[in-house]
Amino acid sequence: MKHTFNVQGMTCEHCEKAVVRAIRQLDRAAEVVADRLQNRVEVNSSLAPEALKQAIADEGYTVAA
Repeated sequence: MKHTFNVQGMTCEHCEKAVVRAIRQLDRAAEVVADRLQNRVEVNSSLAPEALKQAIADEGYTVAA
């Protein structure tokens, strides 16, 4: 399933990579696109959205949706 999250706090390329890495640690097959300029993370994964949000939050970013 495809999920789109509004993520606050990504300010650089390293931030984007950290979010992508956190999600892929949960689901190696996940397709993840992080866009700090749009404050958006798009994830195509079979995992529940709550698990994906928690992975992002655990990296220190705020997930709004």
